[in-house]
Amino acid sequence: MARDGPEAAAEAEATPELSYREQLEFLNPIAQPLASRKLTRKLYKCIRKATKLKQVRRGVKEVQKFINKGEKGIVVLAGDILPIDVYCHIPIMCEDRSLPYAYIPSKSDLGAMAGSKRPTCVIMIKPHEEYQEAYQECQEEVLALPLPL
Repeated sequence: MARDGPEAAAEAEATPELSYREQLEFLNPIAQPLASRKLTRKLYKCIRKATKLKQVRRGVKEVQKFINKGEKGIVVLAGDILPIDVYCHIPIMCEDRSLPYAYIPSKSDLGAMAGSKRPTCVIMIKPHEEYQEAYQECQEEVLALPLPL
């Protein structure tokens, strides 16, 4: 049975073009800690909820500015950005300020989850009471990921 309407369009937009395993082929060497397939889905869900409530910071300049200001949240980076010089300083800033961060495989999926037609290389999800449970779950799992040496 074919579905049309805004729900079908939103669902088609939310599904990635490549599978998780196929996206792993395009990762850059610094993409550690990498979120698992399950955690990636949870992060996408949390990003969608945060975007509806305008609780998301998007792009290197904006995320960097709010990390420097001391804003709290989960930083999600795309693992397929080249050249890596564009955003390789963000994980160091996160570690200095004890912010949880994780890489996901695709910049285009990250941009789509944030409601943008353009790919995005970094997003910060800010905490909010509307999606507190999903945020807490993502934060615990991201903190459990092993940091690179």
